[in-house]
Amino acid sequence: MRADLPSATDVVVVGAGFGGLATALRLSELGARVVLCEALDYPGGCASTFSRGGCRFESGATLFSGFGRGQLFDRWVERYGIDTTIDWLDPVVELRTPSIRIPVSRRRERFVASLASLPGAPRESIYGFFDRQRRVADLLWSLVDEPDLMPPFGLSAAWRHALRARDYLSLLPLLGISLQSVLRRHLVSGFSPLRIYLEALCQITVQCPPEEAEALLALGAMDYYFRGTGHVRGGIGKLAEGLADAIRSLGGAVSMANHVTNLKRANGRWLVSTRRGDIESGIVVANVLPHGLRELTGRSGDELKAADDLARRVESGWGACMLYRVARRPAGVPVGPHHLQLIRDPSVPFVEGNHVFCSFSGELDGDRAPEGYGTCTVSTHVPVSKLARMSLREQRAYVETVHASMRETLERLAPEWEEAVLEEMTASPRTFQRFTKRFLGYVGGIPRRVGLAHYRALAPRPLLSGLYLVGDTVFPGQSTLATAIGGYKLADHIARRT
Repeated sequence: MRADLPSATDVVVVGAGFGGLATALRLSELGARVVLCEALDYPGGCASTFSRGGCRFESGATLFSGFGRGQLFDRWVERYGIDTTIDWLDPVVELRTPSIRIPVSRRRERFVASLASLPGAPRESIYGFFDRQRRVADLLWSLVDEPDLMPPFGLSAAWRHALRARDYLSLLPLLGISLQSVLRRHLVSGFSPLRIYLEALCQITVQCPPEEAEALLALGAMDYYFRGTGHVRGGIGKLAEGLADAIRSLGGAVSMANHVTNLKRANGRWLVSTRRGDIESGIVVANVLPHGLRELTGRSGDELKAADDLARRVESGWGACMLYRVARRPAGVPVGPHHLQLIRDPSVPFVEGNHVFCSFSGELDGDRAPEGYGTCTVSTHVPVSKLARMSLREQRAYVETVHASMRETLERLAPEWEEAVLEEMTASPRTFQRFTKRFLGYVGGIPRRVGLAHYRALAPRPLLSGLYLVGDTVFPGQSTLATAIGGYKLADHIARRT
């Protein structure tokens, strides 16, 4: 048994993604004895920073929210003195197609004005749509900014919710309808630049296009660029490492490169088998996809029905193909990080290389690449269900085709960046599975397609006695901040019940 791994504890957290990190940190703040086990030798999971050849790359996501004044990450950075610098970009992202370029300002009013000034724009309808969207987002993001208002909550929060009852009633007409329906009602669905912008944004936030997206959740996600979202200098791994250090400072154990192999229930407790030894625990929190619980517990049938239901919803989602690059900043491009969203053909689905998100770290991230260079993460969605039906040989050919499509999109829409590439590594859902332990390389959790199922499990609940799931498949869902808030609220729930 390693000295840093106790034989018994109150809670074992499996997986140091941001859901697991937040659960372990909040429980430690509340006085619980916590052990956090991670299979990799660095924290962050899907939102981590890895090193290859002396360079540091973002494994997946490249822009992160939660750093606005008073938001969860901002509070933890200040409380624990985490060495994290945020570059507040404006524009946050530049959207490019063959016919338009839209700089997305971090200031809502500036962005909306830029859309309304485009040729053929229905000005009054655009302002009317974004006014309604802002009112919806203000309500939803007030919960993000104050996690104590989310379930489970106490009497004080219940009273505050009661005072907002009239505002909440205004959200009811948005339940169970698509974002596209709202666009039609506001007479903006035919305005091509807005449609393209929303299709690109929805694909990376709610993981499906506007005609499929649950309107309420999509309208809230539309504020992503306006609410404390920025570039983490040095990589999101710096925040993940800082949160792990904060857990240790509060007496929690963080055991990296320690794969959990089995969870067994006996005598009202969990026996957690890890590569470094066994731990007895009253509660287990698994920061894994629901698919992993069957393998970890050996349970079958109705015992894990809730996890199986979540797994089926995940399987309607996406994996990612990636290009990891080292590149020099092109001549004429300002110093600093840059984020581009590129759509080669807006008339076909925004996946499989037709739509790519390209992020350049910039020279300010001095420790991430050789002097004068930066690292680039380029990503596109691919349907994992399609890959799963292929042989390994067919998968390799398919992934090569997707990578070629990504390069074609880059060459057509961002040629200045293509000329600056020093070296490149490729990755696929299989790569992502190998390095993050995600089942089949799924990313992004559950697509937020139209339906009321998204609202049925707002409060944490165990899948088996003393066994909870955390991460992007449970409320409040996608994004690094959302998974952290889910972990924070799960910790509060556990603390109240023990």
